[in-house]
Amino acid sequence: MWDLLMQALNLMLIGMGFVFSFLALLVVLTGLMSKIVMHYQPPVVASTPKLSAAQQPAGQAQNTDPQLKAAISAAIKQHRARRRS
Repeated sequence: MWDLLMQALNLMLIGMGFVFSFLALLVVLTGLMSKIVMHYQPPVVASTPKLSAAQQPAGQAQNTDPQLKAAISAAIKQHRARRRS
């Protein structure tokens, strides 16, 4: 019985050691690959695109149509009234 437990422990340690070694090698190779790619391809500076008034978030639109505001407000009120009942 003792031999069987020792074999199981030995197999577990070998398996965990193999997985740990593989993952450590994967981290090192990924870091090395990242450095190589950054050497040949410098990072691209992304510019923020300009949003039109229709694409801006609700609080940032400058010239919002009053009829559109009224329609949205009415729709919200109607939705909330339906949820309550």
